[in-house]
Amino acid sequence: MVGARRSPGAGAVKRRRGAVRVAKAKTASSRRWLERQLNDPYVQAARDEGYRSRAAYKLIELDERFGLLRSGMAVVDLGAAPGGWAQIAAQQARVGKARGLVVAVDLNPIDAIEGVTFIQADALEFAVLGPIRAALGGRRADLVLSDMAAPATGHTPTDHLRIMALCEAALDIAEPLLEPGGAFVAKVLKGGTERFLLERLKRVFRTVKHAKPPASRADSAESYVVALGYRGQGGSPE
Repeated sequence: MVGARRSPGAGAVKRRRGAVRVAKAKTASSRRWLERQLNDPYVQAARDEGYRSRAAYKLIELDERFGLLRSGMAVVDLGAAPGGWAQIAAQQARVGKARGLVVAVDLNPIDAIEGVTFIQADALEFAVLGPIRAALGGRRADLVLSDMAAPATGHTPTDHLRIMALCEAALDIAEPLLEPGGAFVAKVLKGGTERFLLERLKRVFRTVKHAKPPASRADSAESYVVALGYRGQGGSPE
């Protein structure tokens, strides 16, 4: 990676359990959430380094493993709020210093991020392609990211179907935007990508892998599908 701070790592920052006060939390669940936040090394590292969220370290760790980001590339970040991934992408693409370009899309507003063009729109609507293409200025994207997740229902099959739908919608947006050789990263749930979606990814990318970065909490069912080497629309295995 170029210039980015490395992930603090799962064991690099000592957790200070018992050193925080959580008595003001109103319910047992909110107390647990608050204690987890206050004792989370990634939360503290994000505050110290000025990242919008601890999720920034998930992208840092995925990049360390797969070499996703490089200077001068064009990146599209779908479902970008609050902006942690866009911050890392802009930093690594060296926006303003090279030809790097980052376009972030979310239905919710995001405070401005230096070097990032923000589009407030539904990342799941196919109509968003027009504004994204305009923001890319005639370039194709080298990398399309999606950390989108639907609100959890607590019903595992329903939650799985919802996040698979988000992943498929993100891929629908990514395919017409990606440069041949480009990459796609999207959140999935435990169990990985559904067979039909996995087969689709393998048709249009040379390499498809699943990964759970260390910054992803151990009790979370999330993981990521990482697809590398885009063949172009209508691509098929060689």
